[in-house]
Amino acid sequence: MRLSHFGALVALGSLLASPVLAQTAAPGAASPGAAAKPPMTAPAPAAGAGAAKPMPGTTASTSALIDINTAPKDQLDKLPQIGEARAEAIIKGRPYKAKNELVDKKIIPQNAYDAIKDRIIAHQKS
Repeated sequence: MRLSHFGALVALGSLLASPVLAQTAAPGAASPGAAAKPPMTAPAPAAGAGAAKPMPGTTASTSALIDINTAPKDQLDKLPQIGEARAEAIIKGRPYKAKNELVDKKIIPQNAYDAIKDRIIAHQKS
């Protein structure tokens, strides 16, 4: 019985130590024999005539949100767990004051809402 306790302690210890062993070297430290690489940088976007500037305070994730009050059927249909029928139901239930009204009004089930809640928004007309 004591041997099984010892084995369990060894297994637990190795699980706790594995993240430490899996860490890589610091970004500034190069491994022996490896050539130092310059840090990765994103290329500057081209400033074309049709280039849109992002609004201050918004991120790419907020600009990519789909507005359930104005999105066309084909855009809603591309969301996970939303097919043609649910897209039609979302359109018929408009306007929405908040995105959680999709579940409150029983337009879509909770599991479908959980799959899309980070991808949608319900803008209000002002």
